[in-house]
Amino acid sequence: MSDQPSLQHPWLVAVWPGMGQVAISAGFYMMAKLGMRQLAEISARDLFDVEHVEVEGGLIRSGHMPRSRLFVWIDPRKKHDIVLFIGEAQPPAGKYAFCQKLVEYANLLGVERVFTFAAMATPMHPRDASRVFGAAIDQEQLAELRQMEVEIIEDGQIGGLNGVLLGAAAERGLRGACLLGEMPHVFAQLPWPKASLAVLKVFTMIADIEIDTAELFEQSKTVEEHLSELLTQVEEALEQQSSAEEDDESAEFAAPAEEDQLSAEGEQRIEQLFAAARQDRSKAYELKRQLDELEVFEQYEDRFLDLFKNER
Repeated sequence: MSDQPSLQHPWLVAVWPGMGQVAISAGFYMMAKLGMRQLAEISARDLFDVEHVEVEGGLIRSGHMPRSRLFVWIDPRKKHDIVLFIGEAQPPAGKYAFCQKLVEYANLLGVERVFTFAAMATPMHPRDASRVFGAAIDQEQLAELRQMEVEIIEDGQIGGLNGVLLGAAAERGLRGACLLGEMPHVFAQLPWPKASLAVLKVFTMIADIEIDTAELFEQSKTVEEHLSELLTQVEEALEQQSSAEEDDESAEFAAPAEEDQLSAEGEQRIEQLFAAARQDRSKAYELKRQLDELEVFEQYEDRFLDLFKNER
């Protein structure tokens, strides 16, 4: 790590990739809008292992180790600077040791408060406003969260480094909190910028700083519209499927319906989209749109709905 700069009453915000990309998206957005600069990089090679290698043009490249970097914003009002930690991944082992290392460096910088961002999956509808849930290290911070009408987590657990880091910070007598943005559990595998926006709004109020969130707002509205439409179509399809099953039970005989013929190219494209949707739920909307365009959704309806069974 580089030499420690002199900062004004700094606060630390730590984010990692996770459910809905809520935390990491909020971190990157804040970094971009505040014009942060890289401050240091924490080496944690002993805590990570190489899981795969990249192949480019038939050539195997060396494995990539996740990086852990810190960025800084200097408050022009000289109230409190913001140090942002962005981790590309959470270590599979040694989480507490890693957090102690990060808190130790934060102490060298003079950090006074530590915040982590995370996601909270609930049965909310995509069109509902995303609430912010929270838990604090200290009573003073907890009271501040209550004043902002943050939904307090009275009991439970905060998994991963989002929680472990705050435990390590508490041992050093630091203040702080975890802010969790609400997202629909049915779309837990998809990016949910509305939750990132909600978390950033609460944090900027606590920190008394201004960030232009217009771009993130527009992104959240676009995602909301697409996924609301997808959810409506899925619910309607489930109702139709249920009605069809009831009709089948009461009918003694029904002639098989004629199916539209697909070209080999069309079938291959559909199979590729199904494979992509199983790996990345964000592809499901593209799959549905393709099936509609080819007017073959009914033929693939059961397979499409099966993509959502584990999330309902």
